Amino acid sequence: MTASFFRIALILGLLSAIGPFAIDMYLPALPSIGQDLHADNNVTQLTLLAFFISFALSQLVYGPISDMCGRKLPLYLGIGLFALASIGCALATDIETLIAFRFIQGIGGAAGMVIPRAIVRDMHTGVQAARLMSLLMLVFSISPILAPLTGSAVIEFYGWRGVFWAVTMAALIGLVLLATQLDETRPATERSGSGLGSAMAAYRLLLSDRNFLTLTFIGGLGISSFLVYLANSPFVLIEHYGLTPTQYSFAFSINAVSFFAVSQATGWLGERFGLVRVMRIAVSAFALAMVVMAVVMAAGFNQLPVMATFLFIGYGFLGLVIPTSAVLALEDHGAIAGTASSLMGTLHFVIAAVAMVISSLFFDGTAVPMAAGIALCAFAAFVLTQATIGRRAAVAAAE
Repeated sequence: MTASFFRIALILGLLSAIGPFAIDMYLPALPSIGQDLHADNNVTQLTLLAFFISFALSQLVYGPISDMCGRKLPLYLGIGLFALASIGCALATDIETLIAFRFIQGIGGAAGMVIPRAIVRDMHTGVQAARLMSLLMLVFSISPILAPLTGSAVIEFYGWRGVFWAVTMAALIGLVLLATQLDETRPATERSGSGLGSAMAAYRLLLSDRNFLTLTFIGGLGISSFLVYLANSPFVLIEHYGLTPTQYSFAFSINAVSFFAVSQATGWLGERFGLVRVMRIAVSAFALAMVVMAVVMAAGFNQLPVMATFLFIGYGFLGLVIPTSAVLALEDHGAIAGTASSLMGTLHFVIAAVAMVISSLFFDGTAVPMAAGIALCAFAAFVLTQATIGRRAAVAAAE
């Protein structure tokens, strides 16, 4: 692979990570935010949920705009809005204001999630797209490794408000890279037929495409399992298991290491065995690890090392599920890659938001409800895969 291939992956990964960086970096501060702004845990978690809701719904807009206007303009607008909202978060004096600016921050951050996937599809398909997507995931996965560690260091010296000043700087760096290092991949000749009517037609096409929806839901359930952990882990690991914010950051980072390390094998495995087969096996192993974890912990073996071991294994297999499901879902929709990426991203985060809300209803301060929520997401992904992708593969093999 050429230096240009890696450079594009690095830039797209960094742009994709800007929004999630605003989540992962402030996770160690959630308890202190609640104390400082006089809000209980459930209300403090709304700062996370508000971000996810706007992050999910805004993706529906960015994709069609990027198909109509090119990839770079909506990236400029989204990341710029994200930077302004981050300043508002840093200056918030009450929990309601923080929730409002987090909502706006999610609107801006959604651009970085949607458009890089469309750029990957503009440039490549098949195994090459899987390689680029897995490299993008490598850079993207640096966020849950470095962000909590960086966040805990920033919080130590500057308090939780320093986190939002830091993500403002990250957004400004993203704008510079976008302006100087990334070429437009959606030329004007390909935008000529794009408009509001074509966007609506594209959404109708995608919503009637069973293959696209199946792969999107499988990926969304996988992401949901991680976001259930993300939403509950600060309280479980810090308040229940007694970790310091820095220790929590290391514990959180271990899962990201597993995710991105295994994801780098996506291209090689896809070329050797086929992307569909890789995804089916990965989903099965992911579900097995998470379901066994929930059963073992419910049986009373709920020590932190037990949970950490199963999460490390399960999220490693998830590192194969996410890029393969995304590449396969976008494979047949190159002409409307931005719109397809939008719908995929929105469905991913709507599924995740529902899973987070349900898991919060059963949260009791211990690790068992969180483990059960993760396992349910993984098992649902397994059932959907076997009922659809697995059945089609079996029929094709018989023929």
